[in-house]
Amino acid sequence: MKKVSLAILVSLSALTGAAYAQTDNGVMMSTDPAKAADVEQRAQDLQAKQQAMESQPAMPAKHHKKAPHHMKAAKPEAASE
Repeated sequence: MKKVSLAILVSLSALTGAAYAQTDNGVMMSTDPAKAADVEQRAQDLQAKQQAMESQPAMPAKHHKKAPHHMKAAKPEAASE
């Protein structure tokens, strides 16, 4: 009996997860030619941008001049008068 109830529980959990995944509106289908052309244009722009970034040589990181850690105290000037 425990095996059957466990199998039912696992099946219901899987079905719940599948149903939850189906409610996501992340991907939509459209037959509008203007929307399709817009999506294709954006994809081409993105692909061209990625290719341009790959073709540029990597910029080396700039090294900053290290500041001295400890400042030496200035020597007091002797009064020349």
